[in-house]
Amino acid sequence: MTTLALDAASAARSSAYRKTAWRLMPFLMLCYLCAYLDRVNVGFAKLQMMDDLALSEAVYGLGAGMFFIGYFLCEVPSNIILHKVGARRWIARIMITWGIISAMFALVETAWQFYTLRFLLGIAEAGLAPGLLLYLTYWFPSYRRAKMTALWFIAIPFSGMIGGPLSGWIMERFAGVHGWAGWQWMFLLEAIPTVLVGILVLSYLKDGVDQAHWLNDEEKALVRKELAEDEQHKVNHGSVGDFIRDRRLWLLAGIYFCVVMGQYAITFWLPTLVRNAGVSEPLHIGLLTSVPYLCAIFAMLLAGRSGDRHRERRWHLAIPMLLGALGLSLAAAFSSSLTLSILSLCLAAAGILSASSLFWMLPTTLLGGVSAAAGIAAVNSFANLAGFCSPYLIGWVTTTLGSNAIGMYLITIVLVFGAFLVSRVPANLVNR
Repeated sequence: MTTLALDAASAARSSAYRKTAWRLMPFLMLCYLCAYLDRVNVGFAKLQMMDDLALSEAVYGLGAGMFFIGYFLCEVPSNIILHKVGARRWIARIMITWGIISAMFALVETAWQFYTLRFLLGIAEAGLAPGLLLYLTYWFPSYRRAKMTALWFIAIPFSGMIGGPLSGWIMERFAGVHGWAGWQWMFLLEAIPTVLVGILVLSYLKDGVDQAHWLNDEEKALVRKELAEDEQHKVNHGSVGDFIRDRRLWLLAGIYFCVVMGQYAITFWLPTLVRNAGVSEPLHIGLLTSVPYLCAIFAMLLAGRSGDRHRERRWHLAIPMLLGALGLSLAAAFSSSLTLSILSLCLAAAGILSASSLFWMLPTTLLGGVSAAAGIAAVNSFANLAGFCSPYLIGWVTTTLGSNAIGMYLITIVLVFGAFLVSRVPANLVNR
């Protein structure tokens, strides 16, 4: 092939991925923003809900964690169904059902109702995160996915930036309207966008490259060729037994378990940490919690771009985990100083959320076909048990010992151990 032809093919390829990114990524970010808005707002509801319903820190921690039990049980089957019936229909189902259940939290009156709805919310939302990750593999080869994954995961800190001030404003502005507390209105109003976006999924998303009307025939052929070549380097398990016995799968699950322990320490306890530093008004707490998430956005973009440019995955994951651990430790140590606490939380959020996005380059690079659908879901499902362990551990320690700090120190130990596990991943299999 001549140099001119190679240049033309390269330009067509870049154009195809650029158009696909602009078409899909903003909408996928919107979907995931809705998901994390539901996870952020329970941390804000806690500021009023605990007193209104006479719930302890341990009850809140257990209830926050119950989401992940339902999530764990339904994650793998949900993602396999998505692979069979198509992303468009199944993602729409997921979003509509979890939006309805999220709105029902406005009616909670007892601890057991809180536990039950959190469990059902986990069942409804199971499959969204791994489903969207799998969906990216239908459109982008591995050497382009770190940047795309980082863009998509920006929805997590962005939901914190939006959700914090929005939740605080709703809780203040609507308190007492028609006899409802502010936290009740927050659950209802923030569930509406999820249902509406779920309905939009049916008409907006496409199930594969062949349906991409924004690409011409040449661009479709180039993308299909690269995706096929990418698939040849991946592991496809021949049986369920091979799948379960794959040590790499369990290593990946262990690494992500450690990352998620830190991630949900930030998600569920950030408003409480800011309040403990001396801020009392919900709106002010919401505005201050947006600062660490803003820092995380810049860190995630830089880390994702660097990972793709250097085609290196392990250090790009381990270093953010260690920085996140350091940030959480400092936040616990400086809990009485608002300025030092916010700065520490900026470092923690930047490190942990960058690690959360960069981790997914490992399983999506290693696994292909049905193994990717089941493997991504299995890793995410097992690791998200940390979403149960993290809030429950911190809640129990806080209730028992009267301090958030010890729980945060325990989370930092887990993050450091996870960074060590990253070194056990074979570099030659993931650095591409």
